[in-house]
Amino acid sequence: MFFSFVRGFIRILILIFNGKPTYINREKLPKDETYVIIAPHRSLIDPVFIALAASPRQFCFMAKKELFDHKIFGWFISKLNAFPVDRDNPKPSAIKQPVKILKENKLSLVIFPTGTRHSQELKGGAVTIARMSKRQIVPVVYEGPYSIKEIFTRKKAVVKIGDPFYVERKIEGIEDVNQYYSDKIQKSFEELDRLNK
Repeated sequence: MFFSFVRGFIRILILIFNGKPTYINREKLPKDETYVIIAPHRSLIDPVFIALAASPRQFCFMAKKELFDHKIFGWFISKLNAFPVDRDNPKPSAIKQPVKILKENKLSLVIFPTGTRHSQELKGGAVTIARMSKRQIVPVVYEGPYSIKEIFTRKKAVVKIGDPFYVERKIEGIEDVNQYYSDKIQKSFEELDRLNK
């Protein structure tokens, strides 16, 4: 309820100050079960546009534990289904919690496998979560305003959605399955970045 209310409120603000975002290949989003959206983290606001693109589906988010240090902001993002992850010392719960949420089939997951903004290093956590939950990965990229200030310049916001895929435990002829999927995800990001350019 809170998630839907906040998303609806933000949608109105964005329409007023930035115009209608463009969503490419939105029809590719799975409809019958929860899924894992995986995207490069390019700004503080790309999670907002990704959540708008996948509406009405509701999501949970992995967030670095430091964001929860501020009581009011921590409370707010908790109400938006975010949960803390210690990036320096990740615990088994960092995998088990989202897997459980996905299997309950109520919330999908948005995860940024590059960890920090602008990083190119893919993390294996997203692949592990998708494999254990038996849910599809959906590669997504966001282009557009990268700050609150840029929203007011009416710079066009675009969310591009790639082909969903399941993560297999073993692939014939492939020794390092995690590396195979990391390469697959990176290639998807690059192809989506080139789309419609």
